[in-house]
Amino acid sequence: MSTLTGTRHLVRLILRRDRIILPLWVLPLAVLPMTYATSFFELFPTAADRAAYAAGTARNPSIVALLGPVYGESVGALTAQRGGFLLVIVALATLLTAVRHTRTEEEAGRHELLAGGVLGRYAALTAALVVTYAASLLLGLLTAAGLVATGLPAAGSLAYGLGVALTGAVFATVGGLAAQLTESAGGARGIGIAVLGLAFALRLAGDAGRHEWLSWLSPLGWAPRVRAYEGDRWWVLLLPLVAAVALAAVAYPLSVRRDLGAGLLPPRLGPVGAGRALAGPFGLAWRLHRGQLLWWSVGFGLLGLILGGAAKAAGRSVEGNPQLEEILARMGGTAALAEAYLGATLSLAGLAAAGYAVQAALRMRSEEAAGRAEPLLATGTHRSAWLGSHLLFALLGPVVVLAVTGFATGLTYGLSVRDVPGELPRLVGAGLAQVPAAWVLAGLAVLLYGLLPRLAPLAWAALAVCVLLGQLGPVLKLDQRLLDVSPFTHTPQVLRPAWDATGLWALTVLAVALAAVGLSGFRRRDLPVV
Repeated sequence: MSTLTGTRHLVRLILRRDRIILPLWVLPLAVLPMTYATSFFELFPTAADRAAYAAGTARNPSIVALLGPVYGESVGALTAQRGGFLLVIVALATLLTAVRHTRTEEEAGRHELLAGGVLGRYAALTAALVVTYAASLLLGLLTAAGLVATGLPAAGSLAYGLGVALTGAVFATVGGLAAQLTESAGGARGIGIAVLGLAFALRLAGDAGRHEWLSWLSPLGWAPRVRAYEGDRWWVLLLPLVAAVALAAVAYPLSVRRDLGAGLLPPRLGPVGAGRALAGPFGLAWRLHRGQLLWWSVGFGLLGLILGGAAKAAGRSVEGNPQLEEILARMGGTAALAEAYLGATLSLAGLAAAGYAVQAALRMRSEEAAGRAEPLLATGTHRSAWLGSHLLFALLGPVVVLAVTGFATGLTYGLSVRDVPGELPRLVGAGLAQVPAAWVLAGLAVLLYGLLPRLAPLAWAALAVCVLLGQLGPVLKLDQRLLDVSPFTHTPQVLRPAWDATGLWALTVLAVALAAVGLSGFRRRDLPVV
């Protein structure tokens, strides 16, 4: 029997299971660069406009740190820089996809069942990487085709698209390697996300400072240095290709040097007896959620420092461009450019915080599918208490991370305008104003989990719709009735002198109603539903 026996069948199985999830991240991410290019053609029709914008961006270390360097004044160069943060999203998507089809399958016991048949020892890892590599390549080719359709040069578009695809391939392999190190899917995701965070920190430090060599150490720094549309340095694409091959060369031998279901890193043993903090379901939920909450808070705090530092210069960089001013204002700010920028970026932070809320709510589904919920509920623990303990973090988590984001943003922006006492409370309030919209998505996740647990992951699809409407709606000037589908459309623009809190109350009531219906359904259905 070959070491790859059964790979083709596993690939078909993965494609069958991910027939909805894969398009949900491949297609929207492929469309975003095209919308960036379209908006730049509209907003900066002359070379002088583009030169002024590029110069203003290059002078702001915070913007360069967030998006990456800009290497030219053409629409293509500006689009490539604007899509710099897209690389982080692609890396996260491919990493999580690889972990889901390797370590998660082992943890759930499905891989052991399949391995009892005719299955080569490298088949599972190969199938997961083949599918993820193919999705990354498809994303890159669709991105290139979309950019060509907007009128950008084909060579530069292909260079940019391949940079995106190979970045995804590198982090897919990171996910496959992390799956060999730990016995839990959560641990593998943690290792992979830590590597992604380190890569982003290196790229940020290299681009924002005077040490560009740090960016060359980061997989997130290679694609921008292809310099798509400004020279097209094809040889740089060899770096992510070699990195992916090298990581795979490490992951494959490790996959057969461990027992099935185990990881190479030994699990840390806990104390013999549980402390008082674990006496009930809320203590257990705190133990399960605290690590994620901590790292999300740290990440959002760093993001807030960057956003606040960039606000003043960002306002100056678009001054005199009425089209861009209008778009920023529609995305969540006022006609004041810096405040428009802050409103738009905090709205994006709200969407990201909704991702935490959905993830925390769906932890219940993971616990049930792994068989840990049933023994717990067989004791005196009431279903409402168990669900409520996880729901507490789905609701309070966005409050914490958005308060941290608002605080960090208000601190750095206040320092830049020399008014910390005035700006700090305003921006904390602007961050917290996004919370009810995030609660709606958490409530939707609870509703699906309580009534239709197999469809609970569709909560991520709802978040993807909100992201698309928030990103594309203002640029494409979509009909307001379509934009109203997103709860974030109803979030008040609290940076304006006068604003109405009605939307906050309506969103909160809707979130409570969704969660209540989900709780009612959970109390009546069978457990577990795998």
